[in-house]
Amino acid sequence: MSSIRDDEIPESMGIPSTARPPSSPPNIDVPRIEVTEELLKALPKTDLHCHLDGSMRLKTILELAEQQKVKLPADTTDGLAKAIHMGEVCKSLEDYLVAFDVTLSVLQTAESLYRSAYELAIDAASENVRYLEVRYSPALHQQRGLRMTTIVDSVLEGLRVAKRETGIKCGVIVCGIRHMNPETSVRLAELCVAYKNRGVIGFDLAGAELNFPAKDHRDAFQLILKNNVNCTAHAGEAYGPESIAQAIHFLGAHRIGHGTRLREDGDLLNYINDHRIPLEVCPTSNVQTGAVENLKSHPLKFYFDYGLRVTINTDNRLITDTTATKEYWTAHKELDLSLEDITTIMVSGFKSAFLPFREKQDMLTAVNAEISATMSAFHRKLTAVKKPA
Repeated sequence: MSSIRDDEIPESMGIPSTARPPSSPPNIDVPRIEVTEELLKALPKTDLHCHLDGSMRLKTILELAEQQKVKLPADTTDGLAKAIHMGEVCKSLEDYLVAFDVTLSVLQTAESLYRSAYELAIDAASENVRYLEVRYSPALHQQRGLRMTTIVDSVLEGLRVAKRETGIKCGVIVCGIRHMNPETSVRLAELCVAYKNRGVIGFDLAGAELNFPAKDHRDAFQLILKNNVNCTAHAGEAYGPESIAQAIHFLGAHRIGHGTRLREDGDLLNYINDHRIPLEVCPTSNVQTGAVENLKSHPLKFYFDYGLRVTINTDNRLITDTTATKEYWTAHKELDLSLEDITTIMVSGFKSAFLPFREKQDMLTAVNAEISATMSAFHRKLTAVKKPA
């Protein structure tokens, strides 16, 4: 049997034939698969845009602070949640980023980095996220003098242990930071290159967009591209489409983080669509940071309908108070994405992963089969429930 190529996997997985209700005579009630949180949790998912320092457990922050003698703005989970605006709409992206001061204050030891990475992967695996890309900037974890290599090794080890326990596949994306000296981004790019094929799978540019143009960090990305490393960049979240254009044309980004304001430039939108550049969409986070007014006005549905390759992600599980399952559920409820739409986007997540082609090929084949099996199982369950006694 010939192998299935990535571009031969159908864009739309749809509802498998075993799960579609057959043609029926009138007046016969044929059960349909309803989109539920239970179903969305059971389906295989990716999370390609997930920040380590924004995805900790509240309880872990409190415990680490006590161990490290770090003063927090609150000493209870409820108080801490309020202090970091957990799940609240913020005045701006910059206001949203203040929460990271709290999480970073306890992420300055090898042990805390290991634990946070491990717990993040465990939490993702518990909702059937099969592939997780964790991003963070080692430069932000040196307040107590940790070496960058120690920082990277600690995170990778936490992810490896979680994989052994749950089977979740993980990769690390090293982030340059827009408001830092571009030379720091070059040092981080060098670190990323050194850890290529050792768990680090990509490079990113994160941080506040306004007044910190992506093109200032071009040297770092040139080093990344020269060494054939994957890269992405936050763009079009708090600034206009020109930020996205810089990420693509100056940095050579293979994916775009957020891309919320891409709809303002139709020519650029078509370029991204024509070149199949994936968007790492984080719907709830975009509301929280003020990138969109509300979920109803989010461009995700328009992008999807137009044919762009979109993926759905959490961004910051803690600060946004979300999970991958919740993001899909929200997209279904607020943007009227159908089950077929949702499974198509799920598959796009696997297609957009920073993985070698043949590894991605195997994963896509397995995911195709699992989606079909899951749909069939839920259909049988509904049929059994509705079958007359």
